Amino acid sequence: QVRMVESGGGSVQAGGSLRLSCGVSGYTVSDSCMAWFRQAPGKEREEVALIDTAGLTTYADSVKGRVTISRDNAKNTLYLQMNSLKPEDTAKYYCAADSMWVCQTTNRDLRARRFGHWGAGTQVTVSS
Repeated sequence: QVRMVESGGGSVQAGGSLRLSCGVSGYTVSDSCMAWFRQAPGKEREEVALIDTAGLTTYADSVKGRVTISRDNAKNTLYLQMNSLKPEDTAKYYCAADSMWVCQTTNRDLRARRFGHWGAGTQVTVSS
């Protein structure tokens, strides 16, 4: 059984930093397509960052240069380092995992639907 648990969310002021973690069991992060998504109230879910089995990463334009996705294979944990946070980064953040082929899906909406394993999310609130 796959279990994914996010942590590290909280409330920060604009310009601050947070590091989100996603502990995974029942799935091997190094062999999987892994991603962070976020969803703010009244807004659609957005893919924030993606990492494939080769370690290649992609980022949403809205966070590029401020966010880094990484993984610790020994700990089987996915991370999202977020710097220079803005109020518009306020959302619930979710980690997602699935087979390596999901990362090969170029359409973002279709790729999001193909992720079969999700955590419950962690809230990030950025105040101005």
